[in-house]
Amino acid sequence: MRFRATLPAALAGAALLTGTLLSTPAQAAGGVTISHVWFDSPGSDNGSNASLNGEWVQLKNTSRSAVSLKGWILKDASNHKYVFPNVRIGAGKSLKVHTGKGTDTAAHKYQNRRAYVWNNTSDTATLTRASGAKVDSCSWTRRDPSDKWC
Repeated sequence: MRFRATLPAALAGAALLTGTLLSTPAQAAGGVTISHVWFDSPGSDNGSNASLNGEWVQLKNTSRSAVSLKGWILKDASNHKYVFPNVRIGAGKSLKVHTGKGTDTAAHKYQNRRAYVWNNTSDTATLTRASGAKVDSCSWTRRDPSDKWC
């Protein structure tokens, strides 16, 4: 009986020493984080494609290997969703997801929307796996000028 009672405590202590219990959801998900959000595009919000693409969310892969984002979802608090196609983000690389239309590249993806997604006054960008498991999130309020480093 004593052995059973001390084993979980010993395992928990070992996990704390190795950092297993201290990792964030993003670290557990391969090191992909939301690193920067530009929620208020520069200039007036006139609805042009250039203005829409001035709104973006930047993801960063902090791991040492590429991570597949296929089926992952980036969404706002109102549940506007962008589902990643068959996309990989390289080790140590960043990827910007723009609101408007454009041609996808390795470093830039486009939601192809005709309306703004990210609220200027307050919102939350959330990244989830295809399964729905939360990877990371970043929130802001009107105290933040036009962008937020996460």
